[in-house]
Amino acid sequence: MSPLHFLWLPSVRKHSGARLVAPFFSASRQYFVLHQLMITFSISLVLLLLGYFIYGYIVEKVFRPDNTRKAPCYSRSDGVDYIPMPGWKVYLIQFLNIAGTGPIFGAIMGILFGPAAYLWIVLGSIFAGAVHDYLCGMVSMRMGGATLPEIAGHELGHTARVLTRIFTIVLLVLVAAVFVVTPASLLASFTPGWGMFGTPKAWCVFIFCYYILATLLPINQLIGRIYPIFGAALLIMAVGVGFCIFTRDGWMPELTDGLTGFHPQGLPVFPMLCVTIACGAISGFHATQSPLMARCLKHESLGRPIFYGAMITEGVVALIWAAAAIKFAGSYTALHEMGNPAIVVNSVCTSWLGTLGAVLAILGVVAAPISSGDTALRSARLTAAETMGFDQQQLWRRLAVSVPLFILCAIVMSIDFNVLWRYFAWCDQSLACLTLWSVTVWLVRQRRNFWIAFLPAVFMTLVVSSYILIAPEGFALPQWPSLLIGLGVTIALTAVFMRWKGSHRQNLLR
Repeated sequence: MSPLHFLWLPSVRKHSGARLVAPFFSASRQYFVLHQLMITFSISLVLLLLGYFIYGYIVEKVFRPDNTRKAPCYSRSDGVDYIPMPGWKVYLIQFLNIAGTGPIFGAIMGILFGPAAYLWIVLGSIFAGAVHDYLCGMVSMRMGGATLPEIAGHELGHTARVLTRIFTIVLLVLVAAVFVVTPASLLASFTPGWGMFGTPKAWCVFIFCYYILATLLPINQLIGRIYPIFGAALLIMAVGVGFCIFTRDGWMPELTDGLTGFHPQGLPVFPMLCVTIACGAISGFHATQSPLMARCLKHESLGRPIFYGAMITEGVVALIWAAAAIKFAGSYTALHEMGNPAIVVNSVCTSWLGTLGAVLAILGVVAAPISSGDTALRSARLTAAETMGFDQQQLWRRLAVSVPLFILCAIVMSIDFNVLWRYFAWCDQSLACLTLWSVTVWLVRQRRNFWIAFLPAVFMTLVVSSYILIAPEGFALPQWPSLLIGLGVTIALTAVFMRWKGSHRQNLLR
């Protein structure tokens, strides 16, 4: 049986409205008697919220948003991609763009490494992921809504621009292709009696047609209308599950248990954890999505709640699902034996939230990947259009850029992803690393405090350079030699940067 046949949708007709949510409200009648103190989880949740207000404020002051500048949505308004939209709507679209199933599935797999997962979600979200998303989005605004390859090229040179263009388009097409096949197989498992319309191939066609529309139509006509609904559904699901964490019995790990040696397969915490939990801590895919919303913001002061805030929200969702998964399973071994993370999502939601939870779970595991796939193709169109200097206001111009991408995506959909997809997580974090170095250089050129981006850039360089050496899909070397080589690469790149920074400062003084 396909691993996607784990989810099932209980018949809603058999339940009254009261019974749909009965498990949730029966739990809510309990007092908040904590069977475990859940100190690590509770403190982590508070720290994430404080991180937005305190460190988010610091990062914003370093960037210095200026509302007197005319936003790209006005200066370059084209009725397609550059469209002013309400801040609340842009926030929900940004959240769903960057979230998908990442902060759920990644967190469920990441908690197998132990309480260090809490630490990575909190520190990664506040000091790396949110900084990455905010600076990428805001620099894009300052550069007229530029995509990541243009930002990297402007700051790191023409070679970086070309490599980032190729890397980004390939990555985005891969994301789009996988996020057609995966939800299509899942939907087919829910509709076995629909004849030819209940097959994975039929659902692939349906989803791909939607992708075409979402890629070509003005952003406010399709994405702007349905994304806020799906984004709100994911948030409601997270809030419900978070509530149940405090009212349900079960065991949860604490930092006092230690930071290593918990994974059932014996995988090392570093750097494996930092790649396993990408969305929910830091993800390079976000750098392809933030420029989409940078073209819709009405003024720069909205950047912190939308870019920094959406990432912190994603961190909260990841924290909730990491805690819920381990509390529901009861142990690392039991969680590992549950298999695919989607099984965990369905089990937690149906058990803790009832049939309504099952509906929300299915909405999450189906709508979330689709919402990432369509914006991936849209971002690929914008990247390709910038590469060719091709205006996108007219439909035929958008078609000219998009049709080759659609064909490439359709071809990739027919390939077995078992090998290719294992490289995606590393490629994703490598893109995050490149983004951080790009915005670090931008901060230096602007004479700002570059340390807020430099430190996470150095850390992520160590992560991606050592991971590819350790991972089975990489060179499969022993851990300590890989870490030493990764450290050497990191020190070398840091030395190159410091040398450039010194020469740049001397040129400014002349």
